[in-house]
Amino acid sequence: MSVSRRIFLSGAAASAAFVLVPVPTSALELKSDVARAVDAILDGRTPVEDGISLDVPDLAENGAQVPLTISVDSPMSSDDHVKTIHVVATANPEPGVGRFTLTPHLAKAEVFTRIRLAEAQEFLVFAELSDGRILQAAARTEVTVGGCAT
Repeated sequence: MSVSRRIFLSGAAASAAFVLVPVPTSALELKSDVARAVDAILDGRTPVEDGISLDVPDLAENGAQVPLTISVDSPMSSDDHVKTIHVVATANPEPGVGRFTLTPHLAKAEVFTRIRLAEAQEFLVFAELSDGRILQAAARTEVTVGGCAT
């Protein structure tokens, strides 16, 4: 039996992709990925649960496009503004799903995005302020059809 070059190259590429994609081996590894992502954001600082409003559906029918609006209470002045907003999804294969850099030139500290979720999970949102403080908020979304390959 002879194998065509196209079939051979397709199989080789699929095998290489399969070998090169890291897949978490356990839920414990995923949790440590979340902890590492959060530790990198906090950088030794203690977050405060205040000042962040999250608008995310309680139930998302399609995990491939879950809408998320984040609003942070801030005057957005040169002396007092939100520098960065981080979004962590606790059950995704890659927990860091969003990072938004803001400037004091914005009228409001608000961002909107659609994110992909593997399954029902919690969002962790951190807002880094110009004075170094970190605000945090969390929300949970149920997903009927996952949007990530795990």
